[in-house]
Amino acid sequence: MFLLQVGIVVLLVLAAVAAVVVQAARDAVELGRRESVVAAQAFASAPGTAQALRSPNPSALLQPRAEEARKKAGVDFVVAMNTQGIRYTYPFPQEIGKKFVGTIGPALKGRTVIEQAGGPPLPTGRGTAVQAVVPVTDRRGTVVGLVSAGITVRNVAHLWVPQLPITLGAGAVALVLAGTGTTLASRRLMRQTRGLAPAELAGMYEHHEAVLHAVREGVLIIDADGRLVLANDEAIRLLALPEDARDHHVRELDLPEQLKGLLVGPEVINDEVHLVGGRLLAVNKRPTFPDGKRGGSVVTLRDTTELAAVSGRATVARERLKLLYEAGMRIGTTLDVRRTAQELAEVAAPQFADVVTVDLLDAVLRGWEPTAEGWRRLRRAAIGGEQEMLPMYPLDEVISFSPGTPQMLAMSQGHGVLEADLSRARGWQEQDPDRAREALARGMHSLVTVPLRARNVSLGVANFYRTGATPPFVPEDLSFAEELAARAAVAIDNARRFTREHAMAVTLQRSLLPRGQPEQDAVEVAWRYLPGEAGVGGDWFDVIPLPGARVALVIGDVVGHGLNAAVTMGRLRTAVHNLSALDLPVDEVLGNLDDLVVRMDSEESADDSAQDHERLGVAGATCLYAIYDPVAGTLTAARAGHPDPVVIRPDGTVTCADVPSSTPLGLGGYPFETADLRLPEGSQLVLYTDGLVENRDRDIGIGLDALRMALDEAAGHTPEQTCQGVIDALKPDHPCDDIALLVARTRLFPRECIDEWEVPPDPAVVPSVRNRCRERLRQWGLEETAFTTELLVSELVTNAIRYASPPIRVRLLYGRCLICEVSDGSSTSPRLRRAATTDEGGRGLFLVAQFAQRWGTRYTSRGKVIWAELSLHGRAFAAPVQTPVDALLEQFGDPVM
Repeated sequence: MFLLQVGIVVLLVLAAVAAVVVQAARDAVELGRRESVVAAQAFASAPGTAQALRSPNPSALLQPRAEEARKKAGVDFVVAMNTQGIRYTYPFPQEIGKKFVGTIGPALKGRTVIEQAGGPPLPTGRGTAVQAVVPVTDRRGTVVGLVSAGITVRNVAHLWVPQLPITLGAGAVALVLAGTGTTLASRRLMRQTRGLAPAELAGMYEHHEAVLHAVREGVLIIDADGRLVLANDEAIRLLALPEDARDHHVRELDLPEQLKGLLVGPEVINDEVHLVGGRLLAVNKRPTFPDGKRGGSVVTLRDTTELAAVSGRATVARERLKLLYEAGMRIGTTLDVRRTAQELAEVAAPQFADVVTVDLLDAVLRGWEPTAEGWRRLRRAAIGGEQEMLPMYPLDEVISFSPGTPQMLAMSQGHGVLEADLSRARGWQEQDPDRAREALARGMHSLVTVPLRARNVSLGVANFYRTGATPPFVPEDLSFAEELAARAAVAIDNARRFTREHAMAVTLQRSLLPRGQPEQDAVEVAWRYLPGEAGVGGDWFDVIPLPGARVALVIGDVVGHGLNAAVTMGRLRTAVHNLSALDLPVDEVLGNLDDLVVRMDSEESADDSAQDHERLGVAGATCLYAIYDPVAGTLTAARAGHPDPVVIRPDGTVTCADVPSSTPLGLGGYPFETADLRLPEGSQLVLYTDGLVENRDRDIGIGLDALRMALDEAAGHTPEQTCQGVIDALKPDHPCDDIALLVARTRLFPRECIDEWEVPPDPAVVPSVRNRCRERLRQWGLEETAFTTELLVSELVTNAIRYASPPIRVRLLYGRCLICEVSDGSSTSPRLRRAATTDEGGRGLFLVAQFAQRWGTRYTSRGKVIWAELSLHGRAFAAPVQTPVDALLEQFGDPVM
């Protein structure tokens, strides 16, 4: 240790000296560079230097000055030269007039040059010098000469030599301290190892012998030659060794050959069990000298005969507990009945059984309540294990079990049935003799059948089979199978109930959503609705034809899932239909929906409070309501907390509609803003719910970008193709929320199918109105409808002239039906009533109602419009058209008449 510490100290001293020398050399060179620059610049800037360089004899004038400056500055040389590098001064006169050794190019351009270079001899000797070259300029800044000053590198060694004694002295002190510490440690170690008395050593040996022979573990010490050095009493007993076994070679002892080879071998052994004399001995072996310089080993022996039986049972119990824990983690991960049954089969095979089958009632698979009437007909829902090698009923096959089978016994008795030997199970063999015979031939020999019961109702059975060399089932296995099946039955029943509720909610929601496209001329529509895996939600949409060839496009989302959300959605959709029938503006429709949601929430709150139940009120809803007019090509829209619609223009440009966002429905008291958009013909309006663009794994911003990318490729596609493309691009693998998508491609009403003119408020012009109607219908090829149309238009125009205010306008629209509209400046709506026989009027609206397919009134910002639609199917009208007008008029009068 002392020599090692001396070596370390010497290395550290040498390293310190080297570091000092290197650092001092660097510092000296840097100092020489600074001193050279200062000396050169001082001489170059001295008064008269520039004039002396231009004089006829510069050397005579500058040589004395240069020598004086060199001595004062402490440098080795100061050289003045012309611009060609010819020296005018030098410490040795014989070097004057020669070429300067160094770089002068940058100095001629006005810069300072610092470098290391060799040159002619100096008063301090020859060697590499650190030199600086600076320009000498006149008053105009012209370089008239150069000045160089420098110092040789070896002259700076005096800077680091004084530091050597300090470094060496520190090393010597460290060496002395290291030697002192080593000496003290050595003396202490000697005292600790040699201070023990012989009596004490003998006592320690005796105690060692006593412990060695008293322990309940055999100990053997074997030398490098394989001879037995020591064997305690327990080892002699366990191995039945003779008293003189010591100093004998292990090969000479009466031991099993495998154990002899193990004792003399070089390998290390950890708890290796061997059978010796009817005992199971756990053997451990370690080398006596781990450094490997000398051979020998120490062997310990422990009797584990009684422990083996106990540990075997504990191992089985531990494996069963582990399997039950695994079953709790793996069974019931989804709310799917078939998947849950398959999870039971996968958990039990092959850890508990070689083949596992699960047979469930058809009612359970459909989500219905199971009944005892369906017990005999079970459907195979899951198979696990090596079923390929056995003749098993395939998946989804209906199995009719006979009363004597273990499956029917288990379901009727309510507990499991054990068939330890299937070759003697007559009921199992009678179920399908051919299949049973082949199964026995292939090694199937044991069966446990357990009913799957939940809430004291049987859902089916689980069958556990063992084949080949696997031990047959025992009663303990039956108890474990019942525990496993009980856990699985709860998960299957939960999945069944979820299936039932989910099916009911989906059926309800689909019954509330549109089932077909209504007849209308405004847009070409397509839609998609996808329910989420978390349950049915409240997403909904609708396409509602409005008077004047217009159409209302609606989409909404009720917060939450389940029946409550679906019912709320149905109520909102019905309300929208009723409000649309009133032809209200879009903002008023949303305002009425907002009042409805607030009222619904209040009603549920009051009901929950009265019944002391948890409050299940409406958490909120969003809605977008838009009306498209194909005559004007405009869209009026408002949204209550719903995502902004997207517009695909005919040129393929994808933009947001920029409909102002208002608060969601249910907050109450907030106005709704509207937006008016002009859409070119062929534009596609895309309405969607947030489930399309937002989920747990995707932010709504990323979803909107993905939607725009999908719509970029939809230019020229039909709405149906656009819908499918968007769903394919954005539908998540496991949607957690409902998705509703509505795509509408706009149409414009052809100008040639529109006729509109203003009517003076004079009853005398009514015949001219009829004549114009007749002429326009003749141009459209609708001569057979002329009489009815003239009658309706004349009645509506006459009412407007008599009871309304100007301006009065008539408009005819020819599409899927013929639409007649009469507008005026009054806000008073006519009412259909039954006229008496003595009344002079009151029958005009009755005629309108009889001959028109639909009629009504809508209000505008400047008055109202009374409209009537005439069906053009087959260019023929219903029976009322063929009824004489006189007969219709006779229906109104005195009942006695």
